[in-house]
Amino acid sequence: MKRGEIWLADLGYLGKIRPVLIISVVPGDEDRALFTYVIRTTSMRGTAYEVPHQARGMKPGVFDAQGIGTTDFSRFIRHLGDVDGKTLAQLEERVRAWLAL
Repeated sequence: MKRGEIWLADLGYLGKIRPVLIISVVPGDEDRALFTYVIRTTSMRGTAYEVPHQARGMKPGVFDAQGIGTTDFSRFIRHLGDVDGKTLAQLEERVRAWLAL
């Protein structure tokens, strides 16, 4: 798993099974095997923290920078695709804004 990949993930009872975008770097050998992600949702609200995303086989949706999470590898079910550099850059900007970085 690497930064910029879209994975189907089981986020538990409240989070359900949904696509997520990996935004963390690949952990090193000494690091914890955790991955940070942003959820992809089809419930668009038009907030300043959403990045539109369309892909073949998926309903139109957004990556929501307000939906950041971290979990271990066991929660990820399968690789769905990758985002382009422009989408990843837009999401990085929205995450920085949401976290005031």
